[in-house]
Amino acid sequence: MKKGLLLFFLISCSWFLKAQDNVIDEIVWVVGDDAILRSDVESQRLYLLNAGERLEGDPYCFIPEQMAIQKLYLNQAKIDSVDVPESQVIQSVDQWINSVIGQIGSKEKVEEYFNKKLSQIKDEKIEMIREQQIVQEMQRKLVGQIKLTPAEVRKYYNQLPQDSLPNIPTTVEVQIITIEPKIPFEETDAIKARLRQFTEDVNNGKYEFSTLARLYSQDPGSAARGGELGFMTKAMLQPEFANVAFNLKDSKHISQIVQTEYGYHIIQLIEKRGDRLNCRHILLKPEVSETELEAATARMDSIYNNLKEDKFTFEEAATFLSYDKDTRNNKGLMVNDNYESSNASTPRFEMHELPQEVGKVVYNMKVGEISKPFRMVNKMQKEVVAIVKLRARTEAHKANLTDDYQALKSIVEEKKKEELLNDWIRKQQKSTYVRISEGWKNCDFRFPGWVKE
Repeated sequence: MKKGLLLFFLISCSWFLKAQDNVIDEIVWVVGDDAILRSDVESQRLYLLNAGERLEGDPYCFIPEQMAIQKLYLNQAKIDSVDVPESQVIQSVDQWINSVIGQIGSKEKVEEYFNKKLSQIKDEKIEMIREQQIVQEMQRKLVGQIKLTPAEVRKYYNQLPQDSLPNIPTTVEVQIITIEPKIPFEETDAIKARLRQFTEDVNNGKYEFSTLARLYSQDPGSAARGGELGFMTKAMLQPEFANVAFNLKDSKHISQIVQTEYGYHIIQLIEKRGDRLNCRHILLKPEVSETELEAATARMDSIYNNLKEDKFTFEEAATFLSYDKDTRNNKGLMVNDNYESSNASTPRFEMHELPQEVGKVVYNMKVGEISKPFRMVNKMQKEVVAIVKLRARTEAHKANLTDDYQALKSIVEEKKKEELLNDWIRKQQKSTYVRISEGWKNCDFRFPGWVKE
């Protein structure tokens, strides 16, 4: 099912490539009331080729079939009045636009690349993202809630030949304690003074806010765009940042200095749209000196020695001493945010999913062992001192019911979803008008019912 969704996404983005002037256009498929053009197929073929995607067989068979399947879903969505919130679509478009600007370098370069104004690009992308999300919502409705019994999972497992059992990679469960170096008042005062100077320079017309952001902001995601974040809701921003940004009234006023976990910011409003806001910001982070890092390491050494002497447990230290807010209320246990499953989040990590510094330390550790203090960069891009405990390790193995029930259950769920959707497509083929031009029929289609005798 994931593969299918990826293909629908790619199809909806076929306009990403510039139109090919030498393509003679014609209608090659008709599905219901919708036409598929030769230029649509060619643009998608070039997009997939450019993206390095492997195609299953002849692209002039595979691509139009995927487009036809998408049209079946969209037609059913109209009948069933399946839609998606406009705010959800716009949020996805804004995220896409921000990502493209980050990759290409600036708003001006994006407009030059597509030979269109950014507003035109957004308008075109909105409809394509909307279709993609409607297809996904329609699939969810058709599939419904898959409920599996343990007996069904066992049956699937028992029917699989041993050489077909999925391989489960090595996974670990890790607890962590971190300490952040203390930042001298002189350092924070110096940062605030620089930000106040930036505000004065903008207010006096000496520099544009966007120019200062490009030159000095330490937010790598937005600095290249002149500090622009794109449209976001309050929930998408740090609370302290959101409270100030959403109270800005016009673009002429620059906010007071705002402190978040990332550092210190000043903010300039660009535009408000309902519950969403687009703004620029400049982020400066305190510099941590070697002296402060050594002092933090000394504090962590003391904690490490107390743990070795059993003066308190790792869980107690994580709860009361750790600076890591994401884990301290969970007795230091790290949770895998990258885990893709219909089940709840998991503490299991494959080695490559761990932060690099943690992975290096954990690699040769034994279960129950506590590491010596080491330095790492956390997700806020701050340098901290950490120690970790390896709570559990499961070595790579062939899947079995005892250790891997949830993984096997997820596999069976995906197979059931795919079977349900495939059956639905075959049923729709019988009741939907489909016409394929000569020269486009001689294909080994995944669903042969397109060509009616």
